[in-house]
Amino acid sequence: MGYSRDSFYRFKQLYENGGEEALQEISRKKPNIRNRVPDYIEEAVTNLAIENPALGQVRVSHELSQRGIMISASGVRSIWLRNDLETLKKRLKALEAKVAQDGILLTEDQLKMLEKAKLEKEAHGEIETEHPGYLGSQDTYFVGTMKGVGRIYQQTFIDTYSRVAFAQLYTEKTAITAAHALNEKVIPWFNEQDVPLLRVLTDRGTEYCGLVENHAYQLYLALEDIDHSKTKARHPQTNGICERFHKTIKEEFYSVTFRKKVYHTLEELQIDLDLWIRKYNEFRPHSGRHCYGKTPMQTFLDAKHIAQEKRCDMLMEKSDSFNEPTISVKTVS
Repeated sequence: MGYSRDSFYRFKQLYENGGEEALQEISRKKPNIRNRVPDYIEEAVTNLAIENPALGQVRVSHELSQRGIMISASGVRSIWLRNDLETLKKRLKALEAKVAQDGILLTEDQLKMLEKAKLEKEAHGEIETEHPGYLGSQDTYFVGTMKGVGRIYQQTFIDTYSRVAFAQLYTEKTAITAAHALNEKVIPWFNEQDVPLLRVLTDRGTEYCGLVENHAYQLYLALEDIDHSKTKARHPQTNGICERFHKTIKEEFYSVTFRKKVYHTLEELQIDLDLWIRKYNEFRPHSGRHCYGKTPMQTFLDAKHIAQEKRCDMLMEKSDSFNEPTISVKTVS
């Protein structure tokens, strides 16, 4: 059957001594923990990667050797891979996340690296977001056709900083449903968190764009004092955060649940979708730019103080400008 006698007798002995459980963990790919470096060395490597993201693995090895910590360049690379720091872009993300959430002071080299990375992002048209609520991304996703229900559309909203997601199902895609998705779940949740939603990014679909005085979605954004940004024409990748989320929800939810269960109403599907969204937000680690391996909800909670502090600063500026003394000059004839 393709196995050598040596392997057969080895498996036979394992089965006789430990039963089926002894055969479950015989892969050669499992790591040998005894070969790993001590925790203090791994912590030193990760800290240096965030302190100075520009250093390569060889320079990190030399830098640590001057501090009395001996580790090879390949050992540095292994630690980077375990901690998702193997590229300069990922190390810069880790630095930005630490600055935003812990409020550390940056060195001159770190400021130069972040400024260079920011210019590169602007050149490639990447989304820039500063804190939770700074920019939300909304899009329409066609789920499919359900017997007895008809065509199903999903209104998706994602906070681009924390990647906290919301999803609401409808049988049509109109300006009313787009506005209802915000009013039903998104805005109440942001109000509950005491974080204002400042701007929403959408494509140029008819459910999002139209004459302001006659368009329900545009009117709703104006009523809530939310700015509206639109993607570049014929460039859906500008709203890539939603596009990537749609791929994830298709692979991890819809492709699985439609094979396990038959749905008869939209409400039944919405219940299971809400459960999956909660798992996505609260229990599934995310590799987004500001998440750094944390869940979207944990990222939001750790960084929402940034949004609240900026709102207080804006209110103080408005108050100061309102209370500025005015000088009246009288002319005497």
